[in-house]
Amino acid sequence: MAIELTKDNFQASIAEGVTLVDFWAPWCGPCKMQLPIVEELSAELGGQAKIGKINVDNEPELASQFGVMSIPTLILFKDGQPVDKMVGLQPKEALKTKILAHV
Repeated sequence: MAIELTKDNFQASIAEGVTLVDFWAPWCGPCKMQLPIVEELSAELGGQAKIGKINVDNEPELASQFGVMSIPTLILFKDGQPVDKMVGLQPKEALKTKILAHV
């Protein structure tokens, strides 16, 4: 299950290892299609990588900090640093390949 990230737990959650963060909103159609893909990846990758999600309506500061202009935006972090950014609906296999390339 993807971790719900907020400004309070964000830095600690991405500090170590590989973390995929999904910036989304409940009213966003493509975000609703991305969510089951993100949840499947979370189940499949288990201990290899963390999957988190940030509701941009609740956490506008985090969205702004990473230049999120449209959603869904997915940012891949390695040891706290962004290493890849994808905008728009992403297929599962493409995300999995990018994640595993950084594990």
